[in-house]
Amino acid sequence: MTDPLARYNAKRDFTRTAEPAGTLAPGKGSGQARFIVQKHDATRLHWDFRLEVDGVLKSWAVTRGPSLDPDEKRLAVRTEDHPLSYAGFEGTIPAGEYGGGTVMLWDRGTWAPVKGKSAADLDKGHLHFVLDGERMKGEWLLIRLKPKAREKRENWLLRKIADDFAGGTDTLTEDALTSVTTGRTMIEIAGNKPPARKTAARRKAPKRASGKAAAMPDFRPPALCTLVDHVPPGNAWVHEMKYDGYRALVAVAGGTARVFTRNGLDWTDKFPGIAEAAAALPVTAALIDGEIVAFKDGRPDFSTLKDAIGSGGAMTLFAFDLLAQDGEDLTALPLVQRKARLQPLIAHDDRLLYAEHIVGAGEQLFASLCGEGMEGVVSKRADSPYPNGRSNDWLKIKCLHRQEFVVLGWLPSDKRRGFKSLLLGVHREGELRYAGKVGTGFTQDAMTELREALDARPADAAPVKAPRAMTRGARWVKPELVAQIAFTEMTPDGLLRHPSFLGLRGDKPASDVVIEEPAPLPDTPRPDAVTITHPDRVIFPDSTLTKGDLAAYCRAIAPVMLPWTANRPVSLVRCPQGRARACFFQKHDAGSFGEQVHHVDVTEKDGSVEPYLYVTDADGLAACVQMGSIEFHGWGSSVATLEQPDRMIFDLDPDEGLDFADTRQAAEHLKNQLAELGLTSFPLLSGGKGIHVVVPLTPQARWPAVKDFADRFARALAQAEPDRFVAVATKAKRKGRIFIDWLRNQRGATAILPYSARARAHAPVAAPVSWTELRNIDTAARWTIADAAELLDRAGSAALAGWGIADQTLPDL
Repeated sequence: MTDPLARYNAKRDFTRTAEPAGTLAPGKGSGQARFIVQKHDATRLHWDFRLEVDGVLKSWAVTRGPSLDPDEKRLAVRTEDHPLSYAGFEGTIPAGEYGGGTVMLWDRGTWAPVKGKSAADLDKGHLHFVLDGERMKGEWLLIRLKPKAREKRENWLLRKIADDFAGGTDTLTEDALTSVTTGRTMIEIAGNKPPARKTAARRKAPKRASGKAAAMPDFRPPALCTLVDHVPPGNAWVHEMKYDGYRALVAVAGGTARVFTRNGLDWTDKFPGIAEAAAALPVTAALIDGEIVAFKDGRPDFSTLKDAIGSGGAMTLFAFDLLAQDGEDLTALPLVQRKARLQPLIAHDDRLLYAEHIVGAGEQLFASLCGEGMEGVVSKRADSPYPNGRSNDWLKIKCLHRQEFVVLGWLPSDKRRGFKSLLLGVHREGELRYAGKVGTGFTQDAMTELREALDARPADAAPVKAPRAMTRGARWVKPELVAQIAFTEMTPDGLLRHPSFLGLRGDKPASDVVIEEPAPLPDTPRPDAVTITHPDRVIFPDSTLTKGDLAAYCRAIAPVMLPWTANRPVSLVRCPQGRARACFFQKHDAGSFGEQVHHVDVTEKDGSVEPYLYVTDADGLAACVQMGSIEFHGWGSSVATLEQPDRMIFDLDPDEGLDFADTRQAAEHLKNQLAELGLTSFPLLSGGKGIHVVVPLTPQARWPAVKDFADRFARALAQAEPDRFVAVATKAKRKGRIFIDWLRNQRGATAILPYSARARAHAPVAAPVSWTELRNIDTAARWTIADAAELLDRAGSAALAGWGIADQTLPDL
């Protein structure tokens, strides 16, 4: 028998390399086939993709790394089989040895062929499989290419299949920069630095101040939706999928978590997996709003959830709101900002997921979800605070009617089953009324459970007036049980048509069960709190755009602009007579903006205290426009963590003679240099001529440390490539070069905020893009205030996901 590891062993001198010697180990392992990916900086940077098959690791070198984009096919060159022991290797292969260079354990997990396929398909030249790793997930495809004449190597293509885990072209390789086991960067591994950083996959909660135990947030009644008959139009709304499950509030503190029902019942013991996942979130304390579901055939199913609660089956909480974090009450913040604070807290864990949303286009989402058999859509005002009780700021629109009904009794079956049907009731106008019967939707287990519950609650008489013909032979029970029922409609006399039983509910008392009747959506929008005077005044004379156009843009773009802008000290560029006239900066509150614009007291260097401006919602943006503001420039920190920046910015300012392509290539170079240090970044088109390279940070390091890092990083780049970069602001030294403006990273300095308009010709806006998109953009003024709809559409794309406050801190430099 040929040794499949003979080639592996023949290529290596194990007296010089720390790689494990190759020995065949069939049948060993965890019982599930493993996969690993190792980032390998050898002669050429690549990612080694390995699948456990028949006691070895089948291996491919993926030259550009795996891509989440289903349209992107990555070349994967087949290499020699590796031993299973290689799955734990991370370190440096000495120069001169085969594969000499740094090796990072970049991903790991388990894999399996899709149903009906097997690992033997590799011999046929194709493999369709599923990965469950810390970074790579979902369905993938390997396809062998037809060999060319005299071609010695075996070339394959690795491609992502379109599913829920698909995403941006280079999202994985650009954002995943550290080891999944040690948290080290490539530089730290090459320098043999011991593991000291937290890993990318298992984030830890921040340290608590003064060693005090965190206080568990108190339960508060969750916001409720008003049922309406159609989806509200316009960009003032964000839309989420309506989940068919149990509403829950999850309180987290000090590494523990409690799960409450909508009525405040502590059901932590019913949802232990969700509590365990929530307890591991990187927060000292938090109160999270969401919906608990269980899946059947890939979609939420209420009956499956009931079974999962009883049997300890798999359940998932979709988290859609954050009410409190680390002692701060967030309920007064706009919804989009609360969700922006929530999203980076949620690590990918099947038990706890972030509830995605879209801005506008709610009608299309509703049609799509109904076509897939989902329950419906929840629409929420993007700038609304967390509602108290039921309100018109949160709406629900259902595909198929679903609601609770009180169980009144049951009809015996002549086929010796548990019962023929359940008799149902609902409260109308203060009294319990008969609503019909349901005889479908029962599993045998559900029927047995129900019959036991019914027998325990006998009643001597009917609890409601009911038609005798429909209830002849009925066995009545005390009206205590609540059933979830799906139905097509309700007749004029209040009876259900085509009802189907979904399950019993234990989180809602029978006395609260009332008929849910969809109200017509109000035709008139909520009035604006800010009146824009002289809306026809032209403030961009080269394009005839007006003050009213700018105000409309700010209101429309608010859902995606506020997560970057709200609750951050701002400096405004005010041009009261339009951009062609006198413009000036304003950063202090003079009391002229009205109640929609706030101030935070900031101590200056000389000890004086000045009121700095900030906004919290769309009304605040509009109030600034009303006062002649065009541009919004923000601090690198929020009012909550004023002395600890949550982002670092390098503004690439090219000399007049340079082309935008030069700036674009320079930004890519900065991205790569930051990545070597383990820092993820993204490009922001300035709306002028330059690009900002933005590094999101956990607000931990203070201003002097961030300023010092930015200074040394910029100067190191300028010293390494003096003909390309300059790190000093002197105009005379910029000739033919790009100024790396690191001075934005000091206390009190500001930078243009994403989606802000610019006081320039044709009203361009600053816009975040992905690194992949940047390669095909030829101007820093790609979009204008006339492009609000396009900017909103693209803001929810996978390529732009995950930005905001990141779980990354400054490394040593």
